Amino acid sequence: MKRQLFRIASRTVMRPLHRQMRGMTLGARTAAIDAERRVLLVRHGYSPGWNLPGGGVERGETVFVAALRELREEAGIVAEEEPRLHGFFCNHEQFPGDHIACFVLRRFVREPFKPSAEIAAAEFFAADALPSDTTAGTRRRIEEILFGRPVAHHW
Repeated sequence: MKRQLFRIASRTVMRPLHRQMRGMTLGARTAAIDAERRVLLVRHGYSPGWNLPGGGVERGETVFVAALRELREEAGIVAEEEPRLHGFFCNHEQFPGDHIACFVLRRFVREPFKPSAEIAAAEFFAADALPSDTTAGTRRRIEEILFGRPVAHHW
């Protein structure tokens, strides 16, 4: 329980403060796309809007491992293949010095999902029926991946 509370405090308070003081950060997000071409989005308990699942790369972790860990932690998604790298993106507008590796995963299984203090919801949506409060960066990645739009290099 203490570890879980520390993790929540770390993500909601300490990480945002650290990002402002540190030179560069690296995150990983994944577009998990099911057989019906629906994409998995998560809604955090501490920030508005729907996003691709993901988070920070921990010390000693690769971006691939971080992407898979975050998918499982946030939505109960267990990969059945290695995710494919879609690209690296600058997220300077939200967090100066932040960069995000975005992956695509099409083969996976889903474990039971329970909302938590960190993740309020995790749902699949058709790409042409995303929630109105889906973040702009998330919308750009989905359009690039599913509709072949040109890749933008900012999140």
